[in-house]
Amino acid sequence: MDRCEVVIVNFNAGGFLKDAVGSVLRCGSVAHVYVVDNLSTDESLSLLPYPQSDRLTIIRNSANLGFATGSNIGLARAVSKNLLLLNPDCQVMEGAIDRLLTVLRSTDRVGMVGPFLVNIDGSEQAGGRRKLPTPRRVLGQTLQWLLPFRFSSFLLHHEPLPDQPIEVEAISGACMMVRREMITDIGPLDEEYFLHCEDLDWCMRARRQGWKVLFVSDAKVVHQKGVSSRSRPLRVEYHKHKGMVRFYNKLLGERPRWLMALVTAGVWTRYGAIATVHLLSRGLKQLRGGSQSLP
Repeated sequence: MDRCEVVIVNFNAGGFLKDAVGSVLRCGSVAHVYVVDNLSTDESLSLLPYPQSDRLTIIRNSANLGFATGSNIGLARAVSKNLLLLNPDCQVMEGAIDRLLTVLRSTDRVGMVGPFLVNIDGSEQAGGRRKLPTPRRVLGQTLQWLLPFRFSSFLLHHEPLPDQPIEVEAISGACMMVRREMITDIGPLDEEYFLHCEDLDWCMRARRQGWKVLFVSDAKVVHQKGVSSRSRPLRVEYHKHKGMVRFYNKLLGERPRWLMALVTAGVWTRYGAIATVHLLSRGLKQLRGGSQSLP
C-alpha cells in the first residue's frame, strides 16, 4: 500500500495545528508528519502529542523563514516518494489522503493533486481549483462590472463539481500532494517567495515540464483560511503582492518590458488601496473606541 509523509509549516496557529496534525495521524497511510515551525511565540507546539508520537517530528527554525523555505526544509527531511504539504489550519477528512494517493499514482505523469477544499460551512473555497491568474484574466474579472460581456473567471469554485479527477492549471498550497519524482525534475518551491504565489509558481513549472496537476473532488479537506496571518494582515498583503510581481515576471517571460511595468504598477496600486482601506478602518475603530470611553 502506498504511504506518504506530511509537511506542515507552522507560525502561531494555536490549537488549529493540533487539530491538523491529529487529522493526518489518524490515517494509517501517513508514515510520518514533520512540523516545521517558523519561530512561533504562541502555545501551538506545546499542544502537540510530542514526543509521545514516534510518527511526529518537530523542526524548529531560528527565524520566520516563510512558507516556501519552511516547506523545503520539511521536504528535504522526508524520505517518502509521496509528500503532502498541509497548512496548519486544515483538517483532513476521513479517506481523503488515501484517495489523493490513489490519484497521484494513477499514471506516471501526475505530478501533484489537490483536494476539495471547503470552508467551515461546507461551501467550496476559492483557490482549490483554478486557472493561472494571467494579467488578462485578472483585469477582465476586476472590470467585469463595467463590461457588457462576461470573462471566464480564473477561479473555478463556482463551476459544477466534477465527479472524477480533472486536470487543472493550479491547485492550492494549503493542501497539495506531490510526487517525489516531480520535485527531482522541476526543483523544490522557489524560496524567493515568502508567503503566497509559490504554489502557483510550482504548478506552472510542473505543467511546463509535462507534469499533470489534478483536482480530486471526492477528497475533502476543511480549511479555516488565514489563521496564522490575522494578527499581521498588512505584512501578509505585502508579501502576497511581492509574490505576485515575481510570479508575473516568470509567467510573462520574454514579453515586452512595458507590459511587465504595467502589471507591476497594477499590483502595487492594488496593495496601496488595500493598505489604505485597512488603515482607515483601523483608525475609525480607534476613534469610536476613544469616543465611547469619554465621560
